[in-house]
Amino acid sequence: MRNFTRSELPVRGKLTDLAWQDGRLVVRGYAYIPNVPSATGKRSLRVAVLRRQGSRSTIPLRLRTVLEPAATAEAKGALHCYDWSGFEIAIDPSRLRSRGQWQSGTWRLGIGIPRPGGMSVGSVLKGSSGAAGHSQVHVLDDGVRLVAGFDRNRLKFSVDVVPAEVVSQETDDNGLTVTLRSRGTSSAGRTPTALRVDHEGSEFSIDLPLDAAGTGTDGWNRFTARLPFGDLPVEGIAPGHSRKYRTRIVFADGTMRRATIGQSLRTGVQQLPGTLEFALLTDGAGNFTPQLRTAQPVVDKADWSANGELTLSGTYTGPAEKMRFVLRHSGRNEDKPLPAEFAGGRFTARLTPDAMPAYDGTLPLRAGRWLPFLRSRDEWDHRHDIPVTIRPDLVSLLPSAHEGARRTYTLERLDYDRIFLESGPALEPELHGAYRQRLMRDVYTPEQRRLPLREAVLYNSFGGKQFSDSPRAVYEELVRRGTEVEHIAMVHDEQVVLPPGVRGVLWGSREWYEALARSRYIVTNGGIREWFVRREGQVVVQTWHGTPLKRIGADLLGTPQANLAYISSLPQRSRQYSLFITPNAFTTPIMTNAFRLQCEVLEAGYPRNDVFHAPDRVKRAAAVREKLGIPAGKKVVLYAPTWRDDQRYGGRRFKLDNQIDVTAAQEQLGDDHVLLYRKHHKVLDSIPGAGQGFVWDVTYYPDIADLYLIADVLITDYSSVLFDFAHSGRPMLFFTYDLEHYRDTLRGFYFDFTSRAPGPLIKTSAELVDAIRDIDAVTEEYKEKYAQFRVDFCEPSDGRAAARVVDRMLTVNSD
Repeated sequence: MRNFTRSELPVRGKLTDLAWQDGRLVVRGYAYIPNVPSATGKRSLRVAVLRRQGSRSTIPLRLRTVLEPAATAEAKGALHCYDWSGFEIAIDPSRLRSRGQWQSGTWRLGIGIPRPGGMSVGSVLKGSSGAAGHSQVHVLDDGVRLVAGFDRNRLKFSVDVVPAEVVSQETDDNGLTVTLRSRGTSSAGRTPTALRVDHEGSEFSIDLPLDAAGTGTDGWNRFTARLPFGDLPVEGIAPGHSRKYRTRIVFADGTMRRATIGQSLRTGVQQLPGTLEFALLTDGAGNFTPQLRTAQPVVDKADWSANGELTLSGTYTGPAEKMRFVLRHSGRNEDKPLPAEFAGGRFTARLTPDAMPAYDGTLPLRAGRWLPFLRSRDEWDHRHDIPVTIRPDLVSLLPSAHEGARRTYTLERLDYDRIFLESGPALEPELHGAYRQRLMRDVYTPEQRRLPLREAVLYNSFGGKQFSDSPRAVYEELVRRGTEVEHIAMVHDEQVVLPPGVRGVLWGSREWYEALARSRYIVTNGGIREWFVRREGQVVVQTWHGTPLKRIGADLLGTPQANLAYISSLPQRSRQYSLFITPNAFTTPIMTNAFRLQCEVLEAGYPRNDVFHAPDRVKRAAAVREKLGIPAGKKVVLYAPTWRDDQRYGGRRFKLDNQIDVTAAQEQLGDDHVLLYRKHHKVLDSIPGAGQGFVWDVTYYPDIADLYLIADVLITDYSSVLFDFAHSGRPMLFFTYDLEHYRDTLRGFYFDFTSRAPGPLIKTSAELVDAIRDIDAVTEEYKEKYAQFRVDFCEPSDGRAAARVVDRMLTVNSD
């Protein structure tokens, strides 16, 4: 075996907690070498050491190995288990003295792990939130601080022998008075002479002279400085934005250091005339930080009730009658309203994250981080959101957690005092991460495949994000017939309300793997997993989810959007299917080639479009309008665009590319129209203007088919919804502001859309609004093209597509 270098086998270390216990700083985390088997028990040859910066001095530390499943869960690789890579190190700060005296200095923590040919040594990186993600200060002695902080995200410890610090502050209507102390034994050169306040983002800088205020009982000299509020520029401070000032102590010898706070100093807020306030803040390193800002909500109390309700309360001195609270998802950039009350300069906000309101019931709060904001009721987007913080002296009360039915909800912090609510994963911990999912796939699934098939139908709609589309139409047909099967639906993150009698299985759960392996029927409108193999006697029906206008699958070869790995897997994926459903004669040859189909293709029409022929469609439409709360007499415009391949945050996280001027649209249409905005399920971001009465975000309405029934007009672009909505015969407008780029660069089309579109191709928002106002003329102008479009793309269209699919599905194995 050849020897490896440190760079070839680096240490991956992460901090999970940092806390003081019994006078010692306890460091918890994990450290391992990726792709190298880790220890399988408490015995570990790892070592830990503190190395003083600027010298060869080292301090060996005792490292205790602990179980840390998060290391395996967060690892990208699927081959190795790192559960026993966890560590706990207790650091006695007295060991940082030099010859029995405190001296300023910095130490870095290193973890050494044996590897073939030597030892790999690495740093411990910070966490993303809470105590593991922020610096913290502990007073070791009078005027001596230990700062646990980070340098380029690497953990370090600094002994800071303080020459001077801020020990108190007072504000009044006119200004701030600061009291400093400095060591009485300081040399003349280290005597503080001024407090410099500046703003790194502008040219503002002011030196506040220090006035001697005598010597305290602790032997330290006192000084005071006065900052008049009138000296601070206030231009440009808008809601959601603040101006933080850096404060530095200037010494007689010309040196400076950041002004840090003494142990007893309290932060505070002073309301100023108008809408501004002056806040005294600090951070994990104890820096004294004045801030000028619009009034900001500050939490001073956070409680969980026994039934899982979280109550946040605190101070807010701004114009409460104009404000509302929202929760904003940090990864998806989406909002949820957060009910709140304002009274007497305080606010109280409440939510029960395990039972958030949904269209058909309640759902758990979507997994991820949700940050609370205050937003003006007049604002249509998040640009001027005001963050919610916790009072700095209360950060040690976090984290605060509650165990829900299937997940943990944790109130935590980032950026030192910025609070957020984390909704944890719904999967049980023993199934987290690539390694444990591999075991489910490679060990548990084969065990299940040896068991008999069960008379069950497993439905997959858009990766478990909905229970809708053609799979739901097939379900309804089976129920109508009274077919004796168990109905099971794949569910992603518990974000779907299922009908009575349908059992949900969480994507990636033990029940999900079991259902994939043992359900006699699987009905899906998208891919399952590339490793899935249909077993003998199992019937897999692929309904797909749209007539293609834009090129897909193997037809993207030669374009920048071609996914070669996916295209190479298409023959194997095709073998997963017993039956592939197409909606019309146009689509059948395209799907056969684009997906390299080697299974039976049934040109049955899409079951989801049977809704346009349902006997109860008028009654159903009325119920949908009532459920949404759409005012009587208002016309419904449904906007359902596709995503843009080049508008993304990364990976498969696509940006909202909104080009509708919703303000102008409301001015012209708001009296007699509502705009229902339905994002593609791959698109993130909140919708401008949603919740203000004109724009309605219906992205998470359970099934778009219901929205088709109530839409008087459809606006789309290149989405396959145009082929479905054409079954209704109602007018369509095509907001194709990027037609040439999308057609010629991104995707390409299967036919000349410009000549065959059953409605106008519109470039600007103003033209779109004009077309809506004059929709009768548009309908008349495109009557013939619309009729031909329905002939070309809407046959068969008789309300019996689901029946045809079920007929064939139930007889495939009898051939």
